[in-house]
Amino acid sequence: MCFKATVLTLYPEMFPGHLGTSLAGRAAERGQWTLEAVNIREFAEDRHRSVDDTPAGGGAGMVLRADILGKAIDAVSANDERPRLLMSPRGKPLSQTRVRELAEGPGAVIVCGRFEGVDQRVIDGRDLEEVSIGDYILSGGEPAALVLLDAIVRVLPGVMGNAESGTHESFENGLLEHPHYTRPAEWEGATIPEVLTSGNHAAIDRWRHEQALELTQERRPDLLAKADDDD
Repeated sequence: MCFKATVLTLYPEMFPGHLGTSLAGRAAERGQWTLEAVNIREFAEDRHRSVDDTPAGGGAGMVLRADILGKAIDAVSANDERPRLLMSPRGKPLSQTRVRELAEGPGAVIVCGRFEGVDQRVIDGRDLEEVSIGDYILSGGEPAALVLLDAIVRVLPGVMGNAESGTHESFENGLLEHPHYTRPAEWEGATIPEVLTSGNHAAIDRWRHEQALELTQERRPDLLAKADDDD
């Protein structure tokens, strides 16, 4: 199955960006996923191709109009079962679990917000799932959409050469990833932990798990707290 991504944006020239290279680019060449960037202004009705207006009730900035954006969404996803996502700082934080859920589906329609935001009526009327990639503000949803797609494409079946690469990473098992080492055996007086060169795979697995637990406790104790809550 080919994962089909459609991005609604005011700046289609920002795509595919880095997704046209490396793993994602090669996957696209093999037909494992497709990306279409559609300009929201194509659905504007006036000669100036206006897509925004002043906020109801007053205030700074501009708001993307529901009628224009609604028409754009309908045009690219009529009778479409793909989830509709809105990149938004007030959305639910993106998780690796959600990334894998999306990767298992047929694709996604991704709306990139701009200005002060999007008219709430189109969010409600077109069932947009608001997604955040972090607690900070970007100039628009395009960089966030690229991050989201990068996370999804790399876990599509067959994209990574080694299928295990995507299952031994941070967040996949609720922990941060353990430290990694490679040659040379000694560098600037520091050596590779002896257990990793012992050939004892059970001991290696234990060491990696212990290191992952220690790192997570130190840097992201919230992940451990969430795991306890889930239990």
